[in-house]
Amino acid sequence: MPRTIEDEGDIRDGATAARRPSPSTGVGVLDRAVDVLDAVENGARSFTTIADATGLTKPTAHRMITALQTHGFLMQVEGVGYALGPRLLNLATTALRELPLRQLARPTLEQLARTTGESAQLYVRHGDRRICVDAVESGNELRTIVQIGASLPLGRGSAGKVFLAWGPPSDEDVEDIRRSIATTRRRGWADSYGEREKGVASVSAPILGPHGHLLAAISVSGPRSRLAPVQAKRYGPAVVEAAKQVERLLGRS
Repeated sequence: MPRTIEDEGDIRDGATAARRPSPSTGVGVLDRAVDVLDAVENGARSFTTIADATGLTKPTAHRMITALQTHGFLMQVEGVGYALGPRLLNLATTALRELPLRQLARPTLEQLARTTGESAQLYVRHGDRRICVDAVESGNELRTIVQIGASLPLGRGSAGKVFLAWGPPSDEDVEDIRRSIATTRRRGWADSYGEREKGVASVSAPILGPHGHLLAAISVSGPRSRLAPVQAKRYGPAVVEAAKQVERLLGRS
């Protein structure tokens, strides 16, 4: 029997956000709520910049922001201002399960496993966890296996770093990997060595949607003996290219 080991499994701060036309549905409250979300998505971080970007009066903007916070669609981040809230992450996770992301990414995932010789995984975020939605096992006798549907922490492992680097912060204590997260943002991919499971290493990159928002993370993982830091630097570009292939299939130029 083959031996296996378990895998390790943008907040922009612009002072103003350019106002862009939004479709009007005739349902005023809904249109105004979407205008506020669009403004925050495009970089508005303060009450004033949101009101300016949407053209709403200050009392109306205040009511909309308060309501969206109550429902979890907006949140306030200390030192940053308003940001898209965790409720949107839950909705996005559900939407991803309905969209053909897994089907679109499957050929790329298989190719990544072939070219690297290691197991490959596709993750989406759900709250403070990352969920494996697809995986392709390595053909090596000693390989990592992640079960589809496995729920893993954000604070350990390269895919978790991707979600923390390009997504909102986590409630987990990730103080010890903040420097690693900054490195991840700078070079465009993350690595980890025995962070969640001794003897296992992994390399991950972000899959971004048409508007530049993080949709998923794509990873390769294997024994640390084969994925030492030198090899990880070689795999980094391959994982990034695999992520970009999926992005092109999703319509991101």
